[in-house]
Amino acid sequence: MMILAQVILTLNDSHTNFYPPSRSADVDYGWRVSMVGKNCYVTGVKPKSDAEAKGMKIGDRVLLINGYKPTRENLWQMYYRYYSIIPIGAVRFTVQNPDEAKPRVVDVQTKITKTSNAVKIEDIINRIIKKGWDTEADRYVEAGKNLFIWKMTTFSTSDQHIDDMLRKANGAKSFILDLRGNGGGAVSILKRLVGYFTDQDLKIADEKRKRETKPMIAKPRGNNLFKGNLIVLIDHDSGSASEIFARTVQLNKFGKLIGDKTAGAVMESEFYPMEIGTGNIIFYGASITVADVIMPDGASLEKVGVTPDEIVLPTGKDLAEGKDPVLSYAAKQLGVDISPEKAGTLFPIIWDK
Repeated sequence: MMILAQVILTLNDSHTNFYPPSRSADVDYGWRVSMVGKNCYVTGVKPKSDAEAKGMKIGDRVLLINGYKPTRENLWQMYYRYYSIIPIGAVRFTVQNPDEAKPRVVDVQTKITKTSNAVKIEDIINRIIKKGWDTEADRYVEAGKNLFIWKMTTFSTSDQHIDDMLRKANGAKSFILDLRGNGGGAVSILKRLVGYFTDQDLKIADEKRKRETKPMIAKPRGNNLFKGNLIVLIDHDSGSASEIFARTVQLNKFGKLIGDKTAGAVMESEFYPMEIGTGNIIFYGASITVADVIMPDGASLEKVGVTPDEIVLPTGKDLAEGKDPVLSYAAKQLGVDISPEKAGTLFPIIWDK
């Protein structure tokens, strides 16, 4: 499986991947790590997990994972390997806490639970996209009539949900759309969301396919357009449709981008299910890129990402203390005072049970 996966990875395409037959087991690592700027940090530790028992702390800077230095380019491959190709029974971290002078080694055991049915391939893909950590449901906060904050976790949602959220946002003077950790989703949802910020047909990008190039057009949402102040939050885990939306906001001056540079994983793909066998059928598949996405300025975001208008990053100490200085700063830009401590409590991780 590693050999097959590596052959596909050499194509160096964010949306072309091999997904092997799933195993009859649920894998729970109990930790969450993410890139912040050029550094990797522990951003989540599951309660009652081995990671918690071994003393892994949110805010620890991750120097090595099983001997490899995590980077913005390779961290997603680690998640892909651990969740899809070869689940691993234990992970050795070399980490350093902001309050400690020297690094320490933490060996974390994985909780692997055998199940009666194989895990569905689509569920595996979803966990990789979300970096494997949780079932973070879409959430929002209304700060009076001045500010609506929406933590949008995926573009794999329904038209009705988009309409419901924008109807709520339209009741506020300002809107913070938090796309941090949003790995993307459906193009149709992307176009629907963009339609709430334009009063005319808008070309988001060109879908450059093998034999043709087609414009990706957003239709305005009539009298329901959002006309207030908009800030979009992005980070390294914002991918695909999140990046396209963020860049559309930036190019058309719909609002302001704050946070970290995005993943640079921007292609359009389709999933091709496959099977082998006649009695006991084994299912597997592959995600295959079908189009490059060329923005109106002529650039592709693949391997490039979106650079925010203002780079605002949490420190390891911020993470350790549960602060969210990025959301706090964005609210302040819109005239609403939310402390970093308060902002850090608005959207806590909801772990799988």
